[in-house]
Amino acid sequence: QVQLVESGGGLVQAGGSLRLSCAASGSIFSANYMAWYRQAPGKQRELVAQLTSGGSTHYAGSVKGRFTISRDNTNNMLYLQMNSLKPEDTAIYYCNYHRLTMYDYWGQGTQVTVSS
Repeated sequence: QVQLVESGGGLVQAGGSLRLSCAASGSIFSANYMAWYRQAPGKQRELVAQLTSGGSTHYAGSVKGRFTISRDNTNNMLYLQMNSLKPEDTAIYYCNYHRLTMYDYWGQGTQVTVSS
């Protein structure tokens, strides 16, 4: 029912910034939470940032203070502002929509590559 499309990834030098966008076909307001995950080569997908319907946020320790998750309910958009990027941030980033236990949707991912 909900389709997610990420964009904004690309190549950036260490210390630079990128803003990822996630466009949702359905209302993100209905989600219990939305999140950004990432998956680097050879590693499992990991939670980067989470935003609950109530506005609470959670960040992985590795990105806290550098990344900011936000949403625009009116336009059904989720964002991830990434500052002070490091090569370790290189991964495919995925947008995630979660509601209750039966509704869990993922985007196709967008590649972020940070060079040193």
